[in-house]
Amino acid sequence: MGSHSMDSNFFDVTVSSKTLLTPGMLRITFCGDDLRNFRTTGMADEYLRLFFEDEATGELVLPIIDGEGRWSYHEDRPPVRCSTYTVRRFDRRRCELDVDFVVHPGGVASEWAQRAQAGHRMVVNNPRGLYTPTEGLPWQLILADATGIPAAARLIEQKPGDLACRVVIEVATPDQIQPLPERDNVVVTWLTDSGNGHWKSRLGDVFPLIPLPPGPGHIWAAGEQEAIRTIRKHVKNTLKLKPERHKLVAYWIDDERLRPRRPPLDTTVLAALSTPWKPAGLQS
Repeated sequence: MGSHSMDSNFFDVTVSSKTLLTPGMLRITFCGDDLRNFRTTGMADEYLRLFFEDEATGELVLPIIDGEGRWSYHEDRPPVRCSTYTVRRFDRRRCELDVDFVVHPGGVASEWAQRAQAGHRMVVNNPRGLYTPTEGLPWQLILADATGIPAAARLIEQKPGDLACRVVIEVATPDQIQPLPERDNVVVTWLTDSGNGHWKSRLGDVFPLIPLPPGPGHIWAAGEQEAIRTIRKHVKNTLKLKPERHKLVAYWIDDERLRPRRPPLDTTVLAALSTPWKPAGLQS
């Protein structure tokens, strides 16, 4: 694994600890001296890639990354298997990195994480971020399924104190609700028994039910492709928001036609979603 140590794009790390946050999410803390040179963007939704050895040969063939950040592959070798994950926490002083994994069967990274033990090795690359809202906005709406929880948690953690945040998170079962960072001006609604490869996602359906405060704000959403597509349509056609006012990212693809209909939304959840919110400082 040492062949790429000269390439500043890649970092050798090892698993230092593993925590089950909920039955549906696992946190792995990676450590390694290489991380002194990890170029964090500081953006709340920054993501990196985990690079897996070739199953047949046990060899790790990393891509070649040029000065512009473009990837290419060695012609005579199979392209490396890699998976994209949010950087939940980075601590340069301690050379530590937390990555949270959704626990599910059949995913290369999720299955690796479920088997991983302290001392297991991994290679990661420098992160990139997408989150660039206009500064000084009074409100933000965050929508996510389980795959978006790590980024949503960082968005809450890193938000300016006076930014009012409305957060809607969809999980498959009630035992997958997890504590989020405690900050002022944050209201969280959990949708349970919803989406996440068990049901059709509800994020696209509930989005229009949420009354938005007046004036400019920001909408951030991450989840299954169809749900994000539905949200994007509403954002563009109905709300007519400018591109800098939203960041909507499909983190994964599900064949939702195969999913059963969801149980109807609980009336208390519906009431919570449709309650108007007044960010501090906004005049009614």
